[in-house]
Amino acid sequence: MAYLSTMRFIPVYHRCLLFSASSSPPVVTPRCLVRTLSYHGRDLLDVMPNKGSRPPGTEESRAGTTGAPRGTNGPTVREDATAQEARTPLWREGSRGAPRTWKKGDRVVLQERAEGESQERSWRRGLTRSLGSEGPRAGKRSTRDGNGMRAKGSGKVGNSRDEGTGTRNASKKMKRSKDGEHAGKLRVELDMCSKRGDVMGAIALYDSAVEEGIRLGQHHYNVLLYLCSSASLGFVQPAKSGNTSSGIASIGPSQKLDPLPSGNLGGSEGDDASEGHVQDLGKNKASLLPGGSKAQTVSIPVGDDLREYACARGFEIFEKMCSEKERVQMSEAALTAKARMALSMGDSDMAFEIVKQMEDLGLKPKLRSYGPALTAFCNSGNVEKAFEVEAHMLESGITPEEAELETLLRASVVGRRGDKVYYLLHKFRTTVRQVSPSTAELFEAWFRSPTASKVGKRKWDAGAIVKAIENNGGGWHGFGWLGRGKWTVTRSNINKNGVCLACGEKLAIIDLDPKETEEFARFVAKIAIKRERNSNFENFQKWLEKHGPFEAVVDAANVGLFSHRHLSLSKVNAVADAIRQRSRKRPLIVLHNKHLTGERMKKPGHHKLVEKWKQANSIYATPTGSNDDWYWLYAAIRCKCLIITNDEMRDHTFQILERNFFPKWKERHQVHFSIEDSCVTFQMPPPYSVVIQESDKGHWHIPVSEEGLLEKDRTWLCVTRQNSQAQ
Repeated sequence: MAYLSTMRFIPVYHRCLLFSASSSPPVVTPRCLVRTLSYHGRDLLDVMPNKGSRPPGTEESRAGTTGAPRGTNGPTVREDATAQEARTPLWREGSRGAPRTWKKGDRVVLQERAEGESQERSWRRGLTRSLGSEGPRAGKRSTRDGNGMRAKGSGKVGNSRDEGTGTRNASKKMKRSKDGEHAGKLRVELDMCSKRGDVMGAIALYDSAVEEGIRLGQHHYNVLLYLCSSASLGFVQPAKSGNTSSGIASIGPSQKLDPLPSGNLGGSEGDDASEGHVQDLGKNKASLLPGGSKAQTVSIPVGDDLREYACARGFEIFEKMCSEKERVQMSEAALTAKARMALSMGDSDMAFEIVKQMEDLGLKPKLRSYGPALTAFCNSGNVEKAFEVEAHMLESGITPEEAELETLLRASVVGRRGDKVYYLLHKFRTTVRQVSPSTAELFEAWFRSPTASKVGKRKWDAGAIVKAIENNGGGWHGFGWLGRGKWTVTRSNINKNGVCLACGEKLAIIDLDPKETEEFARFVAKIAIKRERNSNFENFQKWLEKHGPFEAVVDAANVGLFSHRHLSLSKVNAVADAIRQRSRKRPLIVLHNKHLTGERMKKPGHHKLVEKWKQANSIYATPTGSNDDWYWLYAAIRCKCLIITNDEMRDHTFQILERNFFPKWKERHQVHFSIEDSCVTFQMPPPYSVVIQESDKGHWHIPVSEEGLLEKDRTWLCVTRQNSQAQ
């Protein structure tokens, strides 16, 4: 069968009608008959508007987006692989009946534009009625009596100027009320389209709203632009109200990173490559959209025809939003959507300019705002401009996350930019500490490349390197690549003493220095005081100064609920006794006061335990309305001691903490525990820091992020080379 390679479907001008093989087309205006489509061609029809499949004005046509818009089965629904093999149409969301199986000999008829536009208008009027509209003149009908006096449809006759003015005012209020009702229903329908990933359904709602004079607000435009910009990139991520994941991860669907051959990352051994040397790799450059092993939102693929159509309509909708008549306040979401559409056209400069304009408009860019420009420059191989985007992010107070850093790393590796790879190693060290498997593969590909073997210092001052490591708190010096020659990359493990099993180097312990500890404690106290009621937290600070310091702090709520639905004070006591046996001092128990009142205290032994802790001044009951997390966190930082909890501290409470301090502190001070048959087992912090480390010899150890494994089983990239000795 022939594929529709020579025919473009433009939804604005044509509509597609299906006729069974046994029936003949009705006699209408001249039409162009097309040969039977291949299965791929039939798939294309699934994403185009099919306005002729239901008569305008019927109940089905009024169903709006609760059924399939324009008679389609949903324009961007992904088909199951099994169904594709069987070539059987799927049930689609919102369809009212089982679709007919495609039969050989079925034909596609393209009717003329005039007839299509006529029925299109009728269909739109029916769709608008589904939103509760009775037309722009609803509520304004009036009749004239025998004397020519104008009366409302209710039968009341106005015979004075005052009554006429009141009627007009009432009509205006009714119109505003109707407009508000229509806008609210339109918002709900658009949100449902976004939740389903229904691009064409949303555009149909927009066209109907414009024709019927319904005024759109900022939220309407944000959802429409989100769907159009997503479709223009070749996919749609269903997300209610257009809210997707932040950052560059929301730009493209997850792609598995293929290992890059060393031939693509550097020339032959005889090439005169040096640090910072750039060569154009042309067609050998791989796709630079972010990869990764993390779970991604389900993405619905979109064909090329719909991509172009969605992009064109997206720019049209954006221009209408900006028009003086609309007077809609500009938003960061709308500008980010425009930048995504610029990315779909390969216009990296436009995407970057859009971000720069946000500050002029009084809008604060978000991490996602920079994704299109960063991706566009990386895709084009323009490494310098990509790092300009990163610099602009930092100036705006936005820290790139692993997805952004991985995109920059991929561009730097492909572009043979040794200086940028070194810079990014340290960015990963301070930002994410442990890298994802896909990032680890990129680093491995770089170190195995011929270019990497030719970058680095031949001579350096060993004493200066050691001193720099000490001043930095251990684990890195920042002097650049040390040595020349081929790198050896090994996947290894670290033993319980912190020694690499591949090279024998001992990893460093990296903790906060005293100055950083004091700064971190002040930062936590400042946030807690702002969020706590009255002077609750200041009272705790005074109490801690009087009765502290402590050897350890117990998150009693986390301990008491271990393997239980209700808090057990006996488990808290077991952990406290186990700590006392180790240090001969009682730990500080932090617990909300709601756990120390009521029925809980009637259990045998509970009252006696609490009295024992109170007499020893080793328990602090946080007051009503407070968050006990701030109390035990501050106490552990201030006392420079361990915190016993299995809480991984990932919720919103801890997300506002300083990234440079919190991960480093957490790694060195959190103690995990388990309780079995009243026996408590502690998992102490490892005798080394699980973070990217750079040795005084120029060697690297890169930890790979792996969930659910014990620390001794974690994979590390051990990267060494022979010619890395000080001269």
